[in-house]
Amino acid sequence: MNKKNYYILSEGILKRKENTLYFHNKKGKKPIPINKVYSIHAYGQITFSSQVMSLLSKNGIPIHFFNYYGFYNGSYYPRETLLSGDLVVKQSSFYLENSKRIELAKLFVEGAAKNILKVLKYYKIDSNIENTLQELDKTSKITEILNIEGRIRAEYYTKFDEILPDNFKMEGRSRQPPKNMINSLISFGNSMMYSTVLTELYNTQLNPTISYLHEPSERRFSLSLDLSEIFKPIFVDRLIFYLVNKKMITEKDFNQELNCCLLNDNGRNKFIKEYNKRLEKTIKHKDLKKNVSYQRLIRLEAYKLKKHILGVKKYDPFVIWW
Repeated sequence: MNKKNYYILSEGILKRKENTLYFHNKKGKKPIPINKVYSIHAYGQITFSSQVMSLLSKNGIPIHFFNYYGFYNGSYYPRETLLSGDLVVKQSSFYLENSKRIELAKLFVEGAAKNILKVLKYYKIDSNIENTLQELDKTSKITEILNIEGRIRAEYYTKFDEILPDNFKMEGRSRQPPKNMINSLISFGNSMMYSTVLTELYNTQLNPTISYLHEPSERRFSLSLDLSEIFKPIFVDRLIFYLVNKKMITEKDFNQELNCCLLNDNGRNKFIKEYNKRLEKTIKHKDLKKNVSYQRLIRLEAYKLKKHILGVKKYDPFVIWW
């Protein structure tokens, strides 16, 4: 039975009756088939009991919470059932040993940059990103690597205006809060990407709090930030270009406030629906020679990282091939 991501988009209460979950809101009561749920993403303020948490834990279902702005707030991360003490020790050693950490940090930036270049190539846009990426060879500090990553992304964002219509101009990156429509879409999509990666990490033996490009103290599940960098250009940015250029999302899908722009309920629903469709879409894997979902690609990336840490096979970051 294929399990799916479940999205809660309104305020309400999660209740448990025996081994079934029910979501109660103003519209009534809706059953949630627990054996069909892969993860839960809550965009409305919800209340639930320890009994609900117990059922989620028993079934290994993480629940991710997002705030009023649609940005990631936190997760209920069930007790891990795939723990490996040996892997945790080795994963930690790769953080503590500078040369090993630097190598992985560079590979994450390389993967992200190459996917960015693939996006720009699709739209026939030139950039200096390839030259900037070559500077990684001369770096020996995380701060230097992050500086290169920041410069690559900054140039990339300047190219958005060549892809998007005039009313969706970016005018620089703004985050908390986003000041225009395109920044709102980027922040919302990046939050979804982070929680998607976290769900996949839960289903591996990797510890999501031990990271390499980002500092582990930056966010509790900082390994999600590392892997998200690779997938944001192809999962989030390409989806934004598609939705805006096809006029599936328009100015009517935002609430524009003083120095702030946010997706409204209708806009969030559209984005989440199309984002989830992308996750469920399948592609024939060039190495496995079988169809896998886009979401499965993230799990496979985590497995590749695990093999690198265990010394089985050197990590080669995912780059889109289609």
